[in-house]
Amino acid sequence: MFLLQPSDPASLYVLTQAATEEFNVLDEEFVAAGSGIETVAREWICEEFRFVASAYGFTSADAEELTAGRDW
Repeated sequence: MFLLQPSDPASLYVLTQAATEEFNVLDEEFVAAGSGIETVAREWICEEFRFVASAYGFTSADAEELTAGRDW
C-alpha cells in the first residue's frame, strides 16, 4: 500500500498515531511472550519517527506528539 505524503502536521500526526498503535500491539505481543520493547529500542523508534517527519519536511513536528499514543 502506498500512502501520499502528509500535507500538514495534523495529517502527519494521524499517520504516526496509526503507526504508534501498531507498535502498541507489537509490545503487547512481546509482553505476552515474557518480554517487551526495551528502553533503547523505544528511544530508537521515537528517533525514527522524528527522522521520517523531517524527511517529509516537517522539521518542527512535535517529537512527543509523533508517538503520543504509545503504551511502551
